[in-house]
Formats: sequence, C-alpha cells, structure tokens
Amino acid sequence: MNRRDLIGSLAGAAVVTATGPLNSVISDAGKDTVPLKGNIHHSVSRWCYDDIPLEDFAKACKEIGIESIELLYEKDWGTVTKAGLKCAVGYATDWGIPKGFNHIENHEKLIGDFETMIPKAAETGIPNLICFSGNREGQNDNEGLINCAKGLRKLMPTAEKYGVTIIMELLNSYGHKDYQCDKTTWGSALCEMVGSERFKLLYDIYHMQIMEGNIIDTIKKYSQYIGHFHTGGVPGRHELDETQELYYPAIMNAIVKTGYKGFIGQEFVPSQKDKLESLRKCIHICDV
Repeated sequence: MNRRDLIGSLAGAAVVTATGPLNSVISDAGKDTVPLKGNIHHSVSRWCYDDIPLEDFAKACKEIGIESIELLYEKDWGTVTKAGLKCAVGYATDWGIPKGFNHIENHEKLIGDFETMIPKAAETGIPNLICFSGNREGQNDNEGLINCAKGLRKLMPTAEKYGVTIIMELLNSYGHKDYQCDKTTWGSALCEMVGSERFKLLYDIYHMQIMEGNIIDTIKKYSQYIGHFHTGGVPGRHELDETQELYYPAIMNAIVKTGYKGFIGQEFVPSQKDKLESLRKCIHICDV
C-alpha cells in the first residue's frame, strides 16, 4: 500500500466511524426487533399528523413505543387514554399564541380557562397544560415579565393543589413574529418571579436553536426551569436526521444526564411521504 492509498483508507475509516452510529440508527429504526431503551418518555405533537385520524394515529404510536400524544384539547383526551396512551401536554384555552399572560386585559379569561381545566387535567392524568407569553405589541420585556408573573401567580395555588404544571413555551420570534418569551433567560427569570414548581418552561429545541443556539449548555444551565421539551430539525423543522444541523443523540444524552424524567415531544413536520415511518426513525434517533 502506498502513502496515497493508506491516507485514503484511513479517511474512509474515519467517515464510517463518524457517521456509522447515526446511520445505523436510521437504518434500523423501522425494524420491530429494535426495542426502545426506556431512558426517555417519548411523546409526539398531534398537529404534525392531523391528517391521520386520531384513533389510527394512537394505534400507530402505541406500536412504535410512543407513550403520549400531546397538544390536545379536552375533547380528544379520552381517545388517547382509551388507546392506552397519555397526553403529556394539554390545551386549557381556545386562545392561541399571540394572546397570552403578558397583557393584563387577557388575565380574566386566561385565568378562568385554566382554573376550569386544571382539575380536569389532573383527573385525566395530564401532567402539563401549555400557556404562552403572548406578543409584545410594543411592550418592553420587563413589563411583560411583571404582567405574566401577576397572572400566573394567581393560578399556582390551584396548580399546586392538583399537581398540574403550567408550562410556557419558548418560541422563536422570527417565525412567531413579536412573541415575547423568545429567550431562555427571559423564561427562567419568569420562573423565578412566579416562584412555584408548578410553573416551568417548554424548551423547544428547534425554536431555541434559531434564537440563541448553544443548546446543550443552555439545557444544562437552566434544567431546573424546564418542564418539557420539543424537537424539530433546523433548518425547516423537518426530520432529525443528517439533513439538518443539530445532532439529536448528543442533545438527548445531555437531557438524560440532567436527571429529567418528563416527556420529550417530537414536533417536526415530516417531509417524507410515509409520515409514520419518519416518526419511527426520529424516535429511535432520540432514544439514547
């Protein structure tokens, strides 16, 4: 073997070593013989598969080994529980992302809706209800913090009584233009102000990669404030494979090492024709 051949063979070996683990996960992901490891409680956001009837989707999730279908309204909670699954995150209000706790005029409805749904969530076994900061609409971040804290503190006695956690989602404010809770530092400051273990953040990895990057270090630093995770490939919010810039096995290992015991929700939008196979593959990529 000459020098050129030797260098070529070593380079080839390095590529196999570097890409082998992820590729083997992807190639094996569709095989029923590959069991999940049990270190992560897998969940999936319903809206990414809303063209599949919920009963059929629940059955497919059960077969894959997914434990939860999330982001469901009350009318659908019974369907997933009947299928032997949980709903890791439920909706408590019919208001969407733009109208949240950062404006005092929204508090009456939001507090009323959450006060009604917290006991129902507890009875159904739903651990988390999602909330949003809302859009800034010209408001500065300090005012938004104060207003959110005022509203959320009023919910904490009920949340603590029933053991249901209110989680505020971190979103990027480019795609969700003007959204206020768009940085982990802002969200963690709000957690400190609310001062209850029943208020935490929904750390969306996709959104925070866009806003601030440094995902693994941020998760380690702010793990005490995180009550739920969402995934998604960057760019494009598609599959968690070699087509995007995040390496999810490392991120998942970091989450496990923090001692996190909650659910991790897949929230990527499948780009492949076989959406369920895409979901299966991404579950296995994240199953560390």
